[in-house]
Amino acid sequence: MELRFQQVDVFSAEPFKGNPLAVVTGADSLTDAQMAAIANWTNLSETTFLLKPTSPEADYRVRIFTPHSELPFAGHPTLGSAYVWQTLARSSGDAPEKDLIVQECAAGLVPIRRQAGGLAFAAPPRRRSGPASQEERERAIQALRLDTDAVLDIQWADNGPGWLVVHVDDRDTVLAIKPDWAALVGQKLGVVGEWHNSPAATGACFEVRAFVGENPGYEDPVTGSLNASIGQLLIESGKAPDSYTAFQGTALGRAGQVSVKKLGDDIWVGGAVVTRINGTITL
Repeated sequence: MELRFQQVDVFSAEPFKGNPLAVVTGADSLTDAQMAAIANWTNLSETTFLLKPTSPEADYRVRIFTPHSELPFAGHPTLGSAYVWQTLARSSGDAPEKDLIVQECAAGLVPIRRQAGGLAFAAPPRRRSGPASQEERERAIQALRLDTDAVLDIQWADNGPGWLVVHVDDRDTVLAIKPDWAALVGQKLGVVGEWHNSPAATGACFEVRAFVGENPGYEDPVTGSLNASIGQLLIESGKAPDSYTAFQGTALGRAGQVSVKKLGDDIWVGGAVVTRINGTITL
């Protein structure tokens, strides 16, 4: 069996500076075990499989796998999958050019719109919000090796993956973090801090990092789900304006750039998507 395969770079227009995503299309005939095996083999943070939708409102259905498990929702896989679906639909003539695409995933229907320089998705509702417990605060601060005076707030902002967000005093604090990976096991921590000298062209700016305490733990280069929940948290609380730019991946030598904007009742999270590998996968 041969299926179409693309590897795209999400949240950066600079070659190999964003977050890579593997996308397998026409995957309806694959079993759960085959999808899991492919995702484990690509060894990227996520691999997605595009299928026919079951909802009449959706343009396509996606299943999202890490090398070890399936996720109900993730941000950069949403943008990357929508881009691949749109590109293939345009080239085949199967669907007209659309300003709004609707993705079906385990978390529900997610709208995605075209914007200047890429695509943006509407942040899904958080499954868990509110302040961390004292024990959760202490675990997070210990794992990140932070000075408690630098921590402004710690809140749950979980829209599927399980993010706990640590808001610190500034960008420099974010970039200086050297986590204790052993203490991070079992935690998924997002860290955000404001640029006090934002680049004039982009307005308000924040620096973001994402630490995933699996075994082994890793830092995610650019994270759509985390930026979505951080956007909801910061904008709703008045700690950020209705539109700002998030930078992520700096500490890893990447150049991730995420636009976060409130339009009506929704927070839209967007960025560039570029295909870097285009071919077939053989089973």
